[in-house]
Amino acid sequence: MITTLHIKNIGIIDDICIELENNFNVLTGETGAGKTLIIDAINIICGGRFSKEMIRRGEEFSFVEINLYLPENSLAIEGNIIVSREIHLNGRNMCKINGRLVTLTELKSFMSNIIDIHGQNDNQKILEPKNHIKYLDNFIGKEILDIKEEYLNLYKKRVELKKELKENLGDDKEKQRKLDLLQYEFEEIEKANLKKDEENELEDKRKKFMNSEKISKSLNSADILLGEGAIDKISDAIKMIENISSIDKIYDEKLNELKNIYYEVQELSRDISELNSDVYFDESERNYVEERLDMIYTLKRKYGNSVEEIIEYKEKIEKEIERINNLDEHNEMLKKEIKEIEEKMWKIAKKMHEIRLKFSEILNGKINKELCELEMLNAKFIVNISKEDFDKNGIDDVQFYILTNIGEEQKELSKIASGGEMSRIMLAIKTVLANTDKTPVLIFDEIDTGISGKAAKAVGEKLKIIGKGHQVLCITHQPSIAAKGDSNYYISKELENGRTHTKVKKLNENEVINEVARISNGEITDIARKHAIELRKSA
Repeated sequence: MITTLHIKNIGIIDDICIELENNFNVLTGETGAGKTLIIDAINIICGGRFSKEMIRRGEEFSFVEINLYLPENSLAIEGNIIVSREIHLNGRNMCKINGRLVTLTELKSFMSNIIDIHGQNDNQKILEPKNHIKYLDNFIGKEILDIKEEYLNLYKKRVELKKELKENLGDDKEKQRKLDLLQYEFEEIEKANLKKDEENELEDKRKKFMNSEKISKSLNSADILLGEGAIDKISDAIKMIENISSIDKIYDEKLNELKNIYYEVQELSRDISELNSDVYFDESERNYVEERLDMIYTLKRKYGNSVEEIIEYKEKIEKEIERINNLDEHNEMLKKEIKEIEEKMWKIAKKMHEIRLKFSEILNGKINKELCELEMLNAKFIVNISKEDFDKNGIDDVQFYILTNIGEEQKELSKIASGGEMSRIMLAIKTVLANTDKTPVLIFDEIDTGISGKAAKAVGEKLKIIGKGHQVLCITHQPSIAAKGDSNYYISKELENGRTHTKVKKLNENEVINEVARISNGEITDIARKHAIELRKSA
C-alpha cells in the first residue's frame, strides 16, 4: 500500500504530502483544484510519460515520492520501500528505489506490479491480451495452477532440448570446422603431458638455477667454516669444562649440553658438505626447465589460469569431440525425448483446456452479473478461448471480449471507446477477480463518467468491496460513491502571494457528510445534509 504520497512542483501543486489508508480512499473537491494532477503524479512515479509543461511555472524541476508498505517484498527495509522520480526542465530524469538510482525501464517494471491505474487513457494490464490467460488461471486457482506448473517444467525442458537439437543440426562445414579446432586443442594439451604439481616443481628448480652461483659459494664457505673452525673450537671448549665438571653439578650439565651441540654441529657439517658436493647444475636440464615453463605459460594463456584448469578443459573438449562424432545417434535420442515430452505436454494441455472452458463460463456469468448491477444491462462479457501451438501456457489463446449493446459485434476490451463503459467494465472485472489479483494498489480515475443514480451507487459498493482486499484510490464527483469512502480527502485550491496552490485535507465524519451534501446539491443545505447522512448510513 501507499502510506505517503509527496508531490512537488506539478501544475498548480506546490508541495503537498498525503497520508493514505489501506482501504477505499476517496478524493473529491473543487473543479481545477488538482485532483487529476494527483493521479498524474502517481502515473509519473509508475514510469509514465512526463511533459515539461507539467513543471510548475517558475520552478526548475518536478518531484514525486511515495512510501510503500510492502513487508513481503524482497526490496523492503523494515517493510517499507521509498520510490522517487525527479524531472528537470533540462531533461534530466532521476529515478530511485530505496535511494538507489534505477533506469526508467526498471522503475516502470517494478511499479507495474504495485499500482494499477484505471482511467480512460491508461494502458492497464488487463487490457493487454497477453495477460488474459493469467487472469483466467488465477481465477480458476489451484485446480489448474498445480498442473500448469508441471506443464511449465516440461515446456522448459522441451525448449532446452529443441535448442540443443537445432544447434546439432547446423551447417556440416561449421561442425567440421569446430571439430578440427577442438581436435587441435586436445592434441596440443595431450602432447604436453601435464602433471598437476609440475609447475610448482619447475618453478623451484628454476629458482635454484637462477641462484646457482650464490648457492655454490655459500655452501662452500659454510662447509669450510664448520669443518676448519667451529667443530674444533667446540671440542676445545668441551675439554676445558671437563676439567671442572666434577666440582659442581651445574658444570656437568653444561658439559653435556656442549657435547650435544658438538654432535649436532658435526652432523650438520656432514650434511652441508654433502650438499656442497652435490651442487651441480646441468645446462641441458636448465634449458629443459625453461622450455617446459614457457610451454605451460603458453597453454595457460589459451586454456586456463592453472595446469589444473587446462587439464579440466582437455577433459571437457574430449567429451565435446565424442559428442560431435556421435551426433547422429545423439540427435535421434533428443528427438525421441522431445516426442515423449510433447506427448505428456499434450495430455496436460488438453486437461487445462477443458478446465479453462469450464471456468470461462463461470467467469462470464460472474462478470455479467456485476455488469447488470452496474446498470450495463445489455452488456455481455465473453472469455474467448482458441487453440494454438504449444507455448508456456499450454495450447490456449485466451482473450477477453465485450459486447456493450444488443446487435453489435463483440469487441476486444481495448477497443471500447466510452470512458464510462470502460470504467464500469474494469470495475466489474476487478470486483470478480479482486481475490486473485495480486496488485496491491488500484486507482480508479473517471470511474463515474457518464453514470448516475443506481449505477453510481453500485459503483461505490463495488469499490468498497475491492477496498477490503486492496488499497483503492478513486476520484469522484458522485455523492453515492463519495459516501462509501473509508477515508475521504478534500482537494482545494488557494491563492497565496499571487500564486494558486493545491491543498489536501483528510476529512472527519462531519466534514465527509458536508462534502457529500455539497457534491449532491452544489451547496450545503439541511436537506442536502440529511440526504448525505442517509447515504453514509447505507455505506
